Amino acid sequence: MKMKKLIYMVMASAVMSLTACDKFLDVMPDNRTEIDSADKMRALLVSAYPETDYMLLSEFVSDDVDDFGETNPNSDRFIQQVYNWQEITETNNEDVEKLWGNTYLAIAVSNQVIDGILSLDESSSDNSKKDLFAVAAANNLLPEMAEALLCRAYNHFILVNMFCQQYNTLTSDKDLGITYMDMPEQGLNPKYKRSSVKEIYDHIADDLALALPYVSDEYFTVPKYHFNKTAAYAFAARFYLYYEKWDESLRYADLCLGSEPSALLRDWADQSKMTQDEDVITEHFIDAGVKSNLLLMTAYSCMGMAFRNYFLYARYSHGNYQATNEDAICLATMLGSNSGNFYKMPPAVYSATNMDRVIFWKLPYLFEYTDPVAQIGYRRTVYPAFTGDMVLLERAEAKILLGKYDEAAADMNIWLNNISKTKWDLTPESINDLFKKMEYYKWDNSTPKKALNPKFDFQEGIQENMLHFVLLLKKVEGLGLGTRWFDVKRYGIEIVRREMGPDGNPLKLLDVLKVDDPRRALQIPVKVSDAGYEKNPRGKSTDSEYVQKVEREPVNF
Repeated sequence: MKMKKLIYMVMASAVMSLTACDKFLDVMPDNRTEIDSADKMRALLVSAYPETDYMLLSEFVSDDVDDFGETNPNSDRFIQQVYNWQEITETNNEDVEKLWGNTYLAIAVSNQVIDGILSLDESSSDNSKKDLFAVAAANNLLPEMAEALLCRAYNHFILVNMFCQQYNTLTSDKDLGITYMDMPEQGLNPKYKRSSVKEIYDHIADDLALALPYVSDEYFTVPKYHFNKTAAYAFAARFYLYYEKWDESLRYADLCLGSEPSALLRDWADQSKMTQDEDVITEHFIDAGVKSNLLLMTAYSCMGMAFRNYFLYARYSHGNYQATNEDAICLATMLGSNSGNFYKMPPAVYSATNMDRVIFWKLPYLFEYTDPVAQIGYRRTVYPAFTGDMVLLERAEAKILLGKYDEAAADMNIWLNNISKTKWDLTPESINDLFKKMEYYKWDNSTPKKALNPKFDFQEGIQENMLHFVLLLKKVEGLGLGTRWFDVKRYGIEIVRREMGPDGNPLKLLDVLKVDDPRRALQIPVKVSDAGYEKNPRGKSTDSEYVQKVEREPVNF
């Protein structure tokens, strides 16, 4: 039968070519169409990928940045609220309201496609998965069904991990989740209740189980901008890792990486031979031809400035002290080298008045002109939602949690050998030795060894220390991409807010995000809660008890 519903919507940005700077920002025209064919469903699914990224929020609430003080003018009220784990009331193209609204809009598109498939058969009485499978198969729409389900699952995954406490088997059946939308919105001004975190994860698992057998790469013009098979397996590997189902995570990571995981890693050696220009390197980083990029997304985003050599938000920055003591430079030092000799592409170090930043060149700064004459428009970027490099480290983490230490070490060696100039053959014992005598992190005496307090069990000694190592590698790999926040939540890592002194060293402790701090879940957008949606709980602030001041001698790096 033919669908009766008409869909009016502006389609989201799509990548149409790979030859010019604005290639990333081409926009499809308005479409008024009956969703009654595979081609129309495919066109609509372009909008099932959100155009607001989570990266700025998750990066600036994590321990990837420090506060360089009130004398640094490169800040605003929005980023101050983000950094200080406050309720975000300021507006921005990457604020919580935009993230919430655009992600649910992408979910609505997925549901509209699913509803469209069901509507092709009048005998489909409801939105049941059994009916969906049968109708999709009968109309040769299984790949479209799979993409819609994957997009729906992924978008809920982002929302539940940003706006809720981390999934765990102990409390998630009671922790506030979000609303899992599995059908188009019905009626005017509907009221929604929040499910539990466990219920949301269970729904995502159901959608994944139905979608994964039918993912296809065949109908995509540029597969890297859709949930192709490899990206779908990467998503499943991450989801089950967060779901504490280590065996399932390992299974899908294996499917993603295949028998030669190094073939899906970023070619740092090749990148080091390119013209060492930020724009050249960052545009190459997100090129669809790069095998490591499994799924690329476009977004209205300033992340191409916030983690580059721009002064935007430079008050809150990943500086030299943190890099030297906690992650990028520290990794090289731990392994007996320095960053210049260790990395095939060393991190860029910026040091100037009101600028202390150590970064890897990753995301491009793109600009979409709405008025070329007036030179106004929107900041944009393209980012890899999943990469082969991160899947490899997530597989290593799953293996550690399963007690497969030798196999985990092998995966971490593959990652190290790819990013480093040196050939590595670390063993579980040598990794254990790196951490067993290391002091735990203190706010004014940093190390990469931060106390782990997950809700799941792990063993002290070799398992804990291998977890420290893989989390360090993941922190380096995800720097500037927003993924560290999820590990902070999953492992109950306490992180601090500290003010850095004029010498670049810690000066003052401002706040601590404790293990069970309710601020680990971003607050629901104000407009959403004002409309009656239940807010996340917040405890009484105890900021003042953590405030200290230390005197330190300047240290030159």
